[in-house]
Amino acid sequence: MEKKNWFRTYLFIWFGQFVSLLSSSAVNFALIVWLSLEFKSAEILAYSAIAGLLPQAIIGPFAGVYIDRWDRKKIMIFADGFIAICTILMTIALRDGHVQLSLVYLLMACRSVGSAFHSPAMQAIAPLIVPEDKLLRVSGINQMLQSVSSIAGPALGTLAIANFPINQVLYLDVIGAVFAITSLLFISIPHVKTQVSGSIQQVWTDLKLGMAAIYKNKGLAWMFMYSVIATVGIMPVAIMFPLLTIDHFGGKEFEMSVIEVIWGVGMLVGGSILSVFKISLRKVLLINSMHILLGLSFVFSGILSPSLFWVFVGLTGLGGMAMSIFSAAFMTTIQEEVAPEMLGRVFSLYFSFAIIPSLIGLLFAGNIADYIGVANAFVISGFIVIAIGLASFFTPSLMALGIRKDGKE
Repeated sequence: MEKKNWFRTYLFIWFGQFVSLLSSSAVNFALIVWLSLEFKSAEILAYSAIAGLLPQAIIGPFAGVYIDRWDRKKIMIFADGFIAICTILMTIALRDGHVQLSLVYLLMACRSVGSAFHSPAMQAIAPLIVPEDKLLRVSGINQMLQSVSSIAGPALGTLAIANFPINQVLYLDVIGAVFAITSLLFISIPHVKTQVSGSIQQVWTDLKLGMAAIYKNKGLAWMFMYSVIATVGIMPVAIMFPLLTIDHFGGKEFEMSVIEVIWGVGMLVGGSILSVFKISLRKVLLINSMHILLGLSFVFSGILSPSLFWVFVGLTGLGGMAMSIFSAAFMTTIQEEVAPEMLGRVFSLYFSFAIIPSLIGLLFAGNIADYIGVANAFVISGFIVIAIGLASFFTPSLMALGIRKDGKE
């Protein structure tokens, strides 16, 4: 497969995805601000997260089978278009300031269906375009793009929600989708053709092959399992940063935007480290260490005095850096360990395996946090993530990932 012009192709993808990520980040933050100030409930934030993730978890594995069969470029285009249509309908559900939460949850669920196809397809195209020795750096650049959008997005979202009603702010996401679709029209992405049928029986067979690709690699299977458990701890905390800022530290819109921006700055630093420097440390060591660092940032954030908001800001930046490095190293490990024609299935399976148990944890955490306090929820979640990082260092097959038979990575 010819990959000499990979950078030009990926540059088009980066441009479109950056605009899309920026607009989505702005809209997501505006929604979080709106929900947090309107209801001040961890339970409602949890329900909105569940609505946005559950469909993706349920249909994700089956979507992965078709991602490996269909043209991944077309999948991303149609998925972006479908998500944009759902967003337009959501603007109607929130028109005139009327709150129709049940309809909002339904449309968020429909957007999740589009994401079930788009996210794994995006992850699965990199090995088709990028040389293997450049994958980690490309993953680092991807994290940088997400980081920049995480920095600029909340600022844009805060400006938008301060000047426009929430239903009009949502149009930013539609604009981003148009940019993403347009950029994809100007590039060519290799298509891994398959000769199999589309019958239900064949879909189940392909799904089993995707699970076998994980299970037969014991180290990869352990890495998946640990990451799924860690996500159960990370997911509730991820949606409670605004509530911790409001309830524990007494912040308002400005402080909420600062926390979102500093998380993005941390991710930008992590992505920059991976993309600028040639990291010699094995990726599995990065994954395990970042679990521990991320968990520590959660624990200390939860036990801080309410007067130490700016220490919380620093811990949030540290957590963002850890999450960025972990994500890049984790995705690159999968791309290196799994054959390209299986990546759609494997990424979809991972997303589903990670999301389903986390949604259960999220449901309980949303209710529990309203009773025990958001700060205590941070501490408990942090200890779970730390335990996973420590356990990973004592799992031989996982620690052997990336080491060839000759003893070299």
